[in-house]
Amino acid sequence: MMAGIMKRLLLTAAFALAAWLPSGHAQDAAPAPDAAAPPALQPFVASYQAYNEGKLAGHATMRVVHNGGAQWRADLGIEGSRGFAGILGLNIQQSTVFDDVGEQYRPLSQSTVRKGLFLGKKVLGVYDWNARSAQWKGDLKKERLKPIALQDGDMNGLLIDLAIIRDAVPGKRLQYRFVELGRARDHIYEVANESENVQVGELSYAALRVSRVNGGNDETIFWVADGVPTPVRILQRENGQDGIDLRLTEYQGVN
Repeated sequence: MMAGIMKRLLLTAAFALAAWLPSGHAQDAAPAPDAAAPPALQPFVASYQAYNEGKLAGHATMRVVHNGGAQWRADLGIEGSRGFAGILGLNIQQSTVFDDVGEQYRPLSQSTVRKGLFLGKKVLGVYDWNARSAQWKGDLKKERLKPIALQDGDMNGLLIDLAIIRDAVPGKRLQYRFVELGRARDHIYEVANESENVQVGELSYAALRVSRVNGGNDETIFWVADGVPTPVRILQRENGQDGIDLRLTEYQGVN
């Protein structure tokens, strides 16, 4: 059970931290001449509390580091520390190296490690843009070890989280292709027309709601606030019921 919870955390935070997406781009009418440019990618570290069905289950950390030039790295760590998660000692570490080129986040490599008392899995993936192919090796089902043809704009879950921060504008429709762990899926999001007040701990944010609209009975909702480089909240709902809920507790820029 807790393994499934941690998997969903990874795909949504997914940060993709989730969730844990035709080509990665935003669809909308032509912007007004004075439309603001999207925020530039900046290094940061952010901490989240992780809830499941309203109960505190653990914590998560998201970090983005500039490796130099066009290359960056995004890391997501999730640790279950309450209830059944504490008994298992389950934790997940994911890292993606990517290029920030032409207003696109282009993944280059990915590693995912899941550890626990009764569980240990490791998966490595390479996005070969010269061959236009992505492939993973490690602890995956056989059918997910086959190569996937890459399209311009393809991203994994962590990069889609960052792209939503970059692309979210009131009333906009966002469309991405998610390519991760041997799977490729289309993800479509709609951004609310107006911001709403979001209370996270002792902090309050004026944030835009960004909701995935093609997930069937599973909903993933992001709240994005101006000037904050990571979602202030990520909520996953299943069949209308709240499930995984990541709530930002702290973030800061890093050199």
